[in-house]
Amino acid sequence: MGRREPGLLLFVCGLIGVSAAFALMVEKIQLLQDPAYVPLCSVNALLSCTSVMTSDQAEVFGFPNPLLGLIGFAVIAAAGGGLLAGASYRTWFWVGLQIGVSAAFVFVHWLIVQSVYSIGALCPYCLLVWIVTAPVFWYTTLRNVSVWAADAPRPQRRHAVVRLAQEFHSVPLVIWYLAVLVVVALRFWNQALGMVL
Repeated sequence: MGRREPGLLLFVCGLIGVSAAFALMVEKIQLLQDPAYVPLCSVNALLSCTSVMTSDQAEVFGFPNPLLGLIGFAVIAAAGGGLLAGASYRTWFWVGLQIGVSAAFVFVHWLIVQSVYSIGALCPYCLLVWIVTAPVFWYTTLRNVSVWAADAPRPQRRHAVVRLAQEFHSVPLVIWYLAVLVVVALRFWNQALGMVL
């Protein structure tokens, strides 16, 4: 992957993430102002932002989770935009970005488990965040491992693992998306079928 590839990915995913977080924050504010308000993203009992936004899990750190998305995805979009413009970031920046996207990816897994097994509903905007967080984490990690492996003396076998990951870079993402899809389908299949029939 060249510099422009992760730049474009970070930029696009960052913009999508910021947009989803912003939309969710607007809906949250509307709901706080009017408890009877029905968010645009509340389609039915299964696809319901209301169920997710009114849960305890929606404010893990004492403030609405979308604020984390607004800040985090803005940083990601700015980093991607900088790369597209030809910027070169120092190692400390990549380490910081790696820590941030790793924490975000872990948090997304926790949110998936909470949405699927505790809240029992899916928020469309949250789904967008899940969808874009995975490639941001994976391609940031792949970029960093590739650079760090090239800069450090390593046994040949480790270089081969990095080359293999680069060659089949989309496979882990496809597996992750399929795994999440299976988890969601297994949990909500009967509920979704009941809505259709």
